[in-house]
Amino acid sequence: MKRQRNKWLAAAVVAVVAITAIAAAWQSGLLRQVFGGEAVGVWAERAEEAQQQFQTSFWDEGRGLYNNAAPCMLQLCTDPFNYWWLAHAVDVLVDGYERSGDERYAEQLAKLYQGILDRNAGVFPNEYYDDMEWMALAWLRAYDATGEERYKEAALVLWEDIQTGWNDEMGGGIAWRKTQLDYKNTPANAPAVILAARLYQRFGSEDDLAWARRIYDWQKTNLVDPDTGLVWDGMNRMGDGSIDKDWKFTYGQGVYIGAGVELFRATDDASYLENARKTAANLHEAFTSPATGMLPSEGEGDGALFKGVLVRYVGELIVLDPEHESARKLAELLETNGDSLWEYGRGADSALFSNSWAQTPDEVVQLSTQLSGMMLLEQLARLEAQGGK
Repeated sequence: MKRQRNKWLAAAVVAVVAITAIAAAWQSGLLRQVFGGEAVGVWAERAEEAQQQFQTSFWDEGRGLYNNAAPCMLQLCTDPFNYWWLAHAVDVLVDGYERSGDERYAEQLAKLYQGILDRNAGVFPNEYYDDMEWMALAWLRAYDATGEERYKEAALVLWEDIQTGWNDEMGGGIAWRKTQLDYKNTPANAPAVILAARLYQRFGSEDDLAWARRIYDWQKTNLVDPDTGLVWDGMNRMGDGSIDKDWKFTYGQGVYIGAGVELFRATDDASYLENARKTAANLHEAFTSPATGMLPSEGEGDGALFKGVLVRYVGELIVLDPEHESARKLAELLETNGDSLWEYGRGADSALFSNSWAQTPDEVVQLSTQLSGMMLLEQLARLEAQGGK
């Protein structure tokens, strides 16, 4: 009898250990790797919580748009019309849909599509070439995720308009805006490379690949430091031909990294991947704090979105080869910033974020700030799902 009881006790201990291990695996996301996606990891849970907060705090059902801030003054809720912020809102909805498969994200994309059209006089093109590139990239991803033809058409209409921004001023490149055709910058060129390369990969037009290569070559020749890989912001802003080498922004690095990644995917030319890795390696010296590993705050407004753009394309670089030494370092960079954002950079009782991922948010949180934090969490959830974190 004593021996039988010992067997029962041993079995109970094994069961407890097994349950404890399963609980730990659930939290770490390991079950997803073992059992084919059944579990929800910790980063996925956080990303979903942030998405729910996003809907609750920013969505305006009547206008079909996300408000510029939470809370917002009534007359300023959607004024001014932050077109390019809303492009990134499309992107984070796609992130949520790809992560979860929840059809509510697809439904929300449809509402936002109509809301943007209604606010922009029934069309998607606008005055700024970089704005249109963000929007085209977002709707192309939405098409990939949902198969909705109207999203593909939006991306193609925008791409046709974007091509008109190329001219011979400053030796080529796409202009920043239609009324300043001689000012060329990274935000108007590197995202265009990503867009053209992705269009080629989806639909096979050699013309799109030629555009991607031509724009990339201009960007690399004119706005990338050949020694460090640091990406400069623009040239001829003041009409004097000078390069804004002091304007160093995280999103400029991100879109150039993304351009290299997409051209590598399109061509299998390793030089594009090497260039992307060079710029990514420079992040540690040029942008992160040596003491904490944190990316900098780049202020409010447009600047609050910059880090989110960076982490999106750093994520694209990581997933190409997660076992590469540089990928592991970049994954650690994202996780360091994600841990800090969740521990220190959100509200005490909310998933509203700060533009500094190491400090609690202000009473009013801008849409750009929220989107940036969400992009970080969604990238970490993506890496987690693939076994990277």
